[in-house]
Amino acid sequence: MSNNKLLPKLLQNLTEILNDEEYYDITIEVGNDPYIKIFRAHMVILHYRSPYLRRILSINKKKNDGTLAHIKLPNISPEIFQIILRYIYGGNLSLKEYDNLDIIQILIAANELSLQELIPYLQSFLIENKANWMEQNFNLIYQTSFENDFFSELQKYCTDLMTKEPNKIFNSLNFSSIPEKLLITIIQNDNLQMSEIQVWEHVLKWGHAQHPELPSNVTSYSKDNFNTLKSTLQQFIPFIEFYNLTSKEFMDKVLPYKKILPKELYKDLLKSFLSLLEPNSKLNNNLNPHLTNLKAIDSKIITSQHVEMISKWIDRLEITDELTFSYEYKLLFRGSRDGLTLHKFHEICDGIPRTVTIIKVKDSNEILGGYNPIIWESSYVWGVTKNTSFIFSFNNDRIEDHVLSRVMNKNCAIRNGSAYGPSFGNGDLIVWDFGSSHCKKRSYEKPIRKTKNNFAIEECEVFQILVGQ
Repeated sequence: MSNNKLLPKLLQNLTEILNDEEYYDITIEVGNDPYIKIFRAHMVILHYRSPYLRRILSINKKKNDGTLAHIKLPNISPEIFQIILRYIYGGNLSLKEYDNLDIIQILIAANELSLQELIPYLQSFLIENKANWMEQNFNLIYQTSFENDFFSELQKYCTDLMTKEPNKIFNSLNFSSIPEKLLITIIQNDNLQMSEIQVWEHVLKWGHAQHPELPSNVTSYSKDNFNTLKSTLQQFIPFIEFYNLTSKEFMDKVLPYKKILPKELYKDLLKSFLSLLEPNSKLNNNLNPHLTNLKAIDSKIITSQHVEMISKWIDRLEITDELTFSYEYKLLFRGSRDGLTLHKFHEICDGIPRTVTIIKVKDSNEILGGYNPIIWESSYVWGVTKNTSFIFSFNNDRIEDHVLSRVMNKNCAIRNGSAYGPSFGNGDLIVWDFGSSHCKKRSYEKPIRKTKNNFAIEECEVFQILVGQ
């Protein structure tokens, strides 16, 4: 007779033991007042089926006077524990019988009771059969999955959804109930597959949902209306890269909400986008939008070939790809002209976003540099970028001998402070640190120099990148 044919009878008998009223030797108090239920069970089965209950039972054994062992499980509801207890005895769990919220509670209970074989089974069932429901209830799934390290499959599901299909979250019925911290986590994801204008529009949508009393048309906003929205969205502003918008997107989607932006940020944005409308700008010169204005670079260090390569790095293109944006490299700072000092660098460059720093190493063919998509500051705060900053090096004799190194630790991407020049990472490219400069790999992918020795600077230039559509 096949073993498989004997198994159902065994499982039936074990389940019947659960209902036995004579031989049980432990009671389990489940739930919280006022809803508490007492279950009867058998220590030997609980001992071998649940590592958690095994530990509890080791200090709650039946006493010599015949008093039954008694344990409490206040964190599990009686309904869920009854499902779990039937699984412990009979080994069966038909998830199709339960609603989605019950399955989540079963997963949480299984984790508390250390039913390790059940945890991946429940996660797989949810992912394979309840994807649409999880998208609509993403906040619940996210909070549940990251409350415990054992829910790795759900964590991966949430991370993939946030990165690859964020629209499913933003378009869900419960989008407006997503907590602020979770929404910030989504929009600052380095690999978020969504344009910056879409991010801004969804943030606005979320902000409006928090205040349904606000007028539907921004042109009807009062000062108090703007202040209300500003207070709600102020934590999101630093994570939105407004400088990656086109001029039209800025004019149509951001300008109407200028009163909720920090004043300095708004001024810088206005200067940046208005500069594209000047008579000498590329847009009005009818330049091919797939070409960089290679002859416009005013540099004593780099050539148009360097500019083309750096521009492609900014756009995350391959060297053989065509540029999708036209760029203007506007010279802000030149050491030989303005003074090769910390004071002059900060005086000229602080508060200006989207800059490329170019350094000529003294007595060498080396050219070093870095791209900072956010602003420079004199205060000692780390500049955080969304995987968009990078550092690089060229051998001036052979431009193909270059190193590109993108940021890995985005929280230490830009090193600000009045004691530093334009510096990147926690040592990756440090300029004028108490008079010396050096490169030591820490926050970026790879070292850009073959040596960690200090170097002297022959020339330093900082350009602002002005972008057109």
